[in-house]
Amino acid sequence: MKILLATYWSIPHLGGVWNYMSQLKTRLEELGHTADILGYGGENTYVHLVGKDKVIPRERWVPFVSSILLRSKYPEVYQNNYIEYMETQRYTYELAAAEFGLHEYDIIHTQDVLSTVALNRIKPEGVPLVATLHGLVSHEMRHILQSSQKSSSSHLAEAYFDHIERLGAQSASVTIVANDWLRNILIEEFGVQNEQFEKLHYGFSIGRFLEQQALPTTMQVPSGKKLIVYTGRLIELKGVGYLVDALASLKDRQDWVCWIIGNGRDQQQLQNRVVNAGLHSHVSFLGKRDDVPSILKLADIVVSPSLIDNQPLSVIEAQLSGKAVIVSDAGGLPEMVNHGVTGLVIPKADTAAIRSAIQTLLEDEPYRKVLGEQAKEWGLSHWSMEAGVNHLLEIYKRYVPGS
Repeated sequence: MKILLATYWSIPHLGGVWNYMSQLKTRLEELGHTADILGYGGENTYVHLVGKDKVIPRERWVPFVSSILLRSKYPEVYQNNYIEYMETQRYTYELAAAEFGLHEYDIIHTQDVLSTVALNRIKPEGVPLVATLHGLVSHEMRHILQSSQKSSSSHLAEAYFDHIERLGAQSASVTIVANDWLRNILIEEFGVQNEQFEKLHYGFSIGRFLEQQALPTTMQVPSGKKLIVYTGRLIELKGVGYLVDALASLKDRQDWVCWIIGNGRDQQQLQNRVVNAGLHSHVSFLGKRDDVPSILKLADIVVSPSLIDNQPLSVIEAQLSGKAVIVSDAGGLPEMVNHGVTGLVIPKADTAAIRSAIQTLLEDEPYRKVLGEQAKEWGLSHWSMEAGVNHLLEIYKRYVPGS
């Protein structure tokens, strides 16, 4: 089969969607299929097929989109900046994908509601569309709109993203979700039929990860210190600020350090927060790293304090590394961690709970090690990319004649 893996988001990027798409492409090609990856690139300035000499600048289509989305004809689009931007970007993405041509593909597999809506509109008749949803765009945007300075048109933006969520969740032949949390919200809140969904975890290239983990790293943990690690985007929704506040209440202890790995728009704010809390000797920001697997080998505790999350890569990697992981009860996280067996699950946005969980694991080494060992045992059997892709191919074959 020739497969198009498509996302609306900019790729490559730091995050689970890109990791899943790149690992899926590799596994599909190992099995004899062909897979291309489509998405925005260059800070959303062009649409491209990753790794190929096929790039369409955003500016090629923006004037045309603007000539159609006339303010006089569609005034509601221009009542909110988020709506105006997203509509322009969405139609630009759609037109660029159409320019590439989609007739050569046996199946299109989108990775978010925006690309699903776009490609469903322009895909050739007879080319099936499968969607995997990695989270709730509507809930994330609702959180952003409600936590920032609200405008008189914020409710319009919330309604817009709710509409896109609902439409995208039911536009494909089948919608794949990783957990009950996401499926239940799409059914109960957005009215999508249960028959639309297939539950399938994403899978992960375990062997490749363990090979990378065997490589050396230049990082060294200070003598006599336990290492706490956070890895992921530095944005408000990931709850890193709550982790910093929890660590501030532990700064009198001299038995730990914390490494925060990743980047994002809140990085400077978080760094200032660390300095203001007097944590500069305890907490280090390492930025984007290529040796995360090797660093996780050094860790004692991994923390994922998200406010909204689906199935974060950081938790999968922590489990495969045999580390005790602390996760919030947000989104799909409680379905990844069995509390008290493969890690600790705590209430989201709860600084005291993060502090208590970290303190427990710092002080009880046997318990910490048992949690890590049991997490690894479960992770090795559960996150198999081979099993995940085999199940995915069964789904593909339902819709591709003669495959």
